[in-house]
Amino acid sequence: MNTLDETFLALGLTTLADAALARARQLGASHADVRIERIRQAFRTFRDRSLATSTDSETLGLSVRVIVDGAWGFASGIPLTTDAAVLVANQAVATARVSRPLVRTPIELSPEPTYADASWVSSYDVNPFDVAESEKQARLLDLSDRLLSSDGVSHTDANLWYVQENKFYADSNGTSTTQQRVRIQPDFTAVCVDERGYSSMRTLAPPAGRGWEYLTGTGWDFDAEIAELPDHLAGHVKAESVAAGRYDLVIDPSNLWLTIHESVGHATELDRALGYEAAYAGTSFATFDQLGTLRYGSPVMNVTGDRQVEHGLSTIGYDDEGVEAQTFDLVSEGTLVGYQLNRQMAAAKQLGRSNGCAYADSPGHIPMQRMPNVSLQPDADGPSTEELIAGVDHGIYVVGDKSWSIDMQRYNFQFTGQRFFAITNGKITGQLRDLAYQATTTDFWGSMAAVGNADTYVLGGAFNCGKGQPGQSAPVSHGCPSALFRNVNILNTVTEGGQ
Repeated sequence: MNTLDETFLALGLTTLADAALARARQLGASHADVRIERIRQAFRTFRDRSLATSTDSETLGLSVRVIVDGAWGFASGIPLTTDAAVLVANQAVATARVSRPLVRTPIELSPEPTYADASWVSSYDVNPFDVAESEKQARLLDLSDRLLSSDGVSHTDANLWYVQENKFYADSNGTSTTQQRVRIQPDFTAVCVDERGYSSMRTLAPPAGRGWEYLTGTGWDFDAEIAELPDHLAGHVKAESVAAGRYDLVIDPSNLWLTIHESVGHATELDRALGYEAAYAGTSFATFDQLGTLRYGSPVMNVTGDRQVEHGLSTIGYDDEGVEAQTFDLVSEGTLVGYQLNRQMAAAKQLGRSNGCAYADSPGHIPMQRMPNVSLQPDADGPSTEELIAGVDHGIYVVGDKSWSIDMQRYNFQFTGQRFFAITNGKITGQLRDLAYQATTTDFWGSMAAVGNADTYVLGGAFNCGKGQPGQSAPVSHGCPSALFRNVNILNTVTEGGQ
């Protein structure tokens, strides 16, 4: 079992938090919370057989958030001394007092039980920061060399990004939590340059809340995928350009996770639905007045939000407001039934307890409502991917994510992919290229005719979901099975959208 980092624990976390909380109470705060964070990140890039970039960074600091006379105040600092913690509390309270004249409705927080001295560590075997640099580079270069040695591969790119996030939280209600998360993102790209131009193909392995073991056999078989990638690239190079029109689609989890992220994950953020993000990232078509009535998709559409799934990038023990991790429904049998919440929005909309979706990406940023792991659930008795394909007469099997475009309300969109396989009379008949699928969110999810069984389910995701002003980045996973969509519009991306 993994244990909390001793270097982080040695910072005197409780002493620092007690000093800040006491000062905030003394100055009249009705609520105060403290976060102390240490975030280590490492990023390596490789071009062909050589290391191209090596970057290591560490963020360390303390923040205080308060409510004074119904207004938020926030401040942060780098020094970790009791005097510095008191100074940050002073600044947070002063900020709240300056902000108070601008507050129309006093801030209230939904209730949450107290969790004293709670701790949580994510599920991983080997911390990448504990692995020798030579071993990590040797593994990446070996896989890159295998790709580069394959017929039809002109160049390779490889990336490795890994993070250790330590976070201590304490508030004026008596909650204190200490947590540690480790996550990793490896990917490899094979490039072909010939007389037909430039083509590329990337591995499908998603980022994961795992450790170094992810690259050595646990959770993903990189050796097998690297061996298969050149053939997929060769098929793409020779593929015919798609004929625009209407097709049935079988969409693999390696592609569908991103469509879930953009059209469901962001659209069910309650702050977005209430207009909080209108100046930057947009609003949502799934407005609050439609809760419980909006037909989001077909009856086979069941989507959950969770902070609990093992190896999820958004999985935690407690959020940045001291709320314990939960799993909850967002879409049930095609109907919108829930939103992602923090404590302020849960109280403001009388929705009861927060479902634990507050997160800040550093001690220098205030927590905001951020996405949990948002996942489309499989059908326990559903078909395999092969059976979904067998039920299609004229269609396309879509694999791997690539580019996308979606409007500010998360309603009109188009998505491309990495690999597209023609389906004729239930059989795969070769690759296609130059295509994107286009729809409105409700039309697309309404066309979902079947979801695969649990064996088709994969937990995808991204390290860097952006939101807010100033901008923040958050890791998030999206699980889904393979799924069948009927009569979807396909554009040819070379001939101006197939026109």
